[in-house]
Amino acid sequence: MQLSELENKIIKCKKCPRLVKFRNKIAKEKRKQYINENYWGKPITGFGNLNAKILIVGLAPAAHGGNRTGRVFTGDKSSDFLYKCLFKANISNQSNSDNIHDGLRLQNTYITTALKCVPPGDKPHPLELKTCFKYFKEEINLLNKSRVIIALGKIAFDACVAFYKSQYNLTNQKYNFSHGINYILPDNKILIGCYHPSPRNVNTKRININKMVKLFNKAKTMI
Repeated sequence: MQLSELENKIIKCKKCPRLVKFRNKIAKEKRKQYINENYWGKPITGFGNLNAKILIVGLAPAAHGGNRTGRVFTGDKSSDFLYKCLFKANISNQSNSDNIHDGLRLQNTYITTALKCVPPGDKPHPLELKTCFKYFKEEINLLNKSRVIIALGKIAFDACVAFYKSQYNLTNQKYNFSHGINYILPDNKILIGCYHPSPRNVNTKRININKMVKLFNKAKTMI
């Protein structure tokens, strides 16, 4: 299977009724500032370099970010901060991610989500994650040059761990999330925990540009 085939499968997916209903609701009701825009309102595929050695994983698309624009980490406050950092780390060609026509490119990096649809309250049900893991697995298999997985936030980190536990016998292995921590996974990829670039984490100074850029540069040395 080619990545383009997988993307078509993802976009057409309607396996989780609760998620389908919610993403359609968001796309119809819209946020006031985007009232004149046509929302994507479908599952989100990954984005970036197909030969990437760095894989960045978020939990799910944002309601008025990816679910609106059709591209992961695009068009919201989290993406504003993330791309400032990726640009400073020489991973992206520009410091903004606004829409699918903005000319954004990634260097040796691919960005995706463990869950392909926006969940209510940013909290997917375990069965929804498990259902979506088959797409995540196919992504990882197709992106076979990847060496480092950066999980943005504890929930994304836990989702990556849950995925690997579902694929390998990891019952005795503990994976505790913290910013900058890393573990060698059964397929010899390295999983790195990273604070999520959310406005809450940025405003409370839990994460800042220097801290995030340092982590990205550390990941680059591991590939």
